[in-house]
Amino acid sequence: MNAMQYEFRTGNGYDVHAFEEGAAVILCGISIPHKYKLKGHSDADVAMHALTDAIYGALADGDIGTHFPPSDPQWKGAPSDIFLSHANKLIIEREGKLIHADITIICEYPKISPHCLAMKKQLSDILSLDMDRISVKATTSEKLGFTGREEGIASIATATIALPF
Repeated sequence: MNAMQYEFRTGNGYDVHAFEEGAAVILCGISIPHKYKLKGHSDADVAMHALTDAIYGALADGDIGTHFPPSDPQWKGAPSDIFLSHANKLIIEREGKLIHADITIICEYPKISPHCLAMKKQLSDILSLDMDRISVKATTSEKLGFTGREEGIASIATATIALPF
């Protein structure tokens, strides 16, 4: 019996959302109390959007806007787990596997570290991936730029996948 051979691919994602009046931000599917919420067409989960784009990048299959155009009203206020689940489904349809996901959230506030474990658990459930294959961390921009001025949140993510060839 021939063993299937895999190629490993890495994709990167980046997203930014501005703050607007509200009472909580949603990051990795977790609602975190804050004096603002993130502005966006969907739920504006900047971290989940970056990871979704990282997966699409590893698949060489566009980005969130390709699959879920912001001009389409059906995605207004949509939970971002829909987008992430879709990206993961594309890996599975190609008989591949998500190997590792790494997310960095860039903001001054809210503080992310108290919520990282819950975020990892939420992503683990959505992706059917062990928590030890998911990294969620945060950094500040040392009061520089729009994140430093507390105008919004940015996130970068990297996804590693294995696809058969």
